[in-house]
Amino acid sequence: MTRVFKAEPYDLGFDPASTALVIIDMQRDFLEPGGFGSMLGNDVSLLRSSIAPCKAVLDAARKAKMLVIHTREGHAPDMNDCPPSKKARGGLKVGIGDAGPMGRVLIRGEKGHDIIPELYPAPNEPVIDKPGKGAFFATDLELMLRNRGIKTLIVCGVTTEVCVNTTVREANDRGFECLVVSDAVGSYFPEFNRIALEMIKAQGGIFGWVAPSAAVIAAVG
Repeated sequence: MTRVFKAEPYDLGFDPASTALVIIDMQRDFLEPGGFGSMLGNDVSLLRSSIAPCKAVLDAARKAKMLVIHTREGHAPDMNDCPPSKKARGGLKVGIGDAGPMGRVLIRGEKGHDIIPELYPAPNEPVIDKPGKGAFFATDLELMLRNRGIKTLIVCGVTTEVCVNTTVREANDRGFECLVVSDAVGSYFPEFNRIALEMIKAQGGIFGWVAPSAAVIAAVG
């Protein structure tokens, strides 16, 4: 059954049966005080404003029995999947793999690596652990989506200009149509957030569509 998202740059038709919600990296290390993002000097409240809209979209997707997939950026405890260049970048005193207030930074199994309680995955919702910025790189995400006949992705999460944008570009190249929920994504840099959303919907939707959570919930419900 075809429905329509009221979106920019134009309305997007979709079938709920072939649509999935992908929630990108809503992890404690990025969104909570004392996490990696906070240790880098960022104002985590700028990301936390996305939690309530993301939760509202998640609730609507669950009610509609849509496929919901969560992602987490991080690395194996031995860090054999972390490029040395990524570990070294920034010359940080406390970086990836080092001990932080929530355990080793961005290491799987540590408290900081896990998803925030407000958006915690249900038992039947897959969690993709990704070593890079994009959710398709070195993961089974594409296989999961193809096996379920998914054609359209609703994308929420953080940060807009990094992991969200990278994932949307990867998805676009693989033939998926992506709708980014404008108030359910966030950045530590408001200007980056605005520009990242503009880039997605530019030139007739070169990478995808953008819509607020209210429009997405209205269409899904």
